[in-house]
Amino acid sequence: MTYRLRPLYNLGGYLAALCLCLICALITAQILGRIIDRIATGIGGDRIGLAIPGLSEISGFLLVGASFLGLAYTFVHGGHIRVTLLIGRLPAAPRAFVELFCLSIALVLCLYLGWYLYWLLDDSIAFNETSYGLLSIPLWIPQSAMLSGVVLFCLALAEAWLSTLVTAATRPSSFTIDDSGQE
Repeated sequence: MTYRLRPLYNLGGYLAALCLCLICALITAQILGRIIDRIATGIGGDRIGLAIPGLSEISGFLLVGASFLGLAYTFVHGGHIRVTLLIGRLPAAPRAFVELFCLSIALVLCLYLGWYLYWLLDDSIAFNETSYGLLSIPLWIPQSAMLSGVVLFCLALAEAWLSTLVTAATRPSSFTIDDSGQE
């Protein structure tokens, strides 16, 4: 299946990877700071106090960004877990319609999630909500990443749905799903 918005989904995947790299860099910096403090006290000096305040909170928000921004990229590249045991045994024509039904359910649920994430983001902006940790991070920042990821996933599902609909309506007997779960 060819996705016309694949560069957009790839951008989401790259941003998810960037979030993971930032988590790695922050945790590495925290570990190195602790090692330097341990060495400083071991040779008789005082602790330098190299610590990143709110690291667990920041890492959690970056993990949310990585999880949601990577949804569309993973779907487009066939990385989502799909149980094709039943669908794979069906003849091509019924398989196309069952796949269309499954994509419809996924798209409706994703749109529902996106709708409520939008209102959550709107409330966070309206009420200036911030996190409760050491750092007062505005909650609209991680919520924006969540909403962006869900919107990208909705777009990918809609593209797959339209392509499957065209195949089911015009040539259902030619419908196949390869090993990656993609048409």
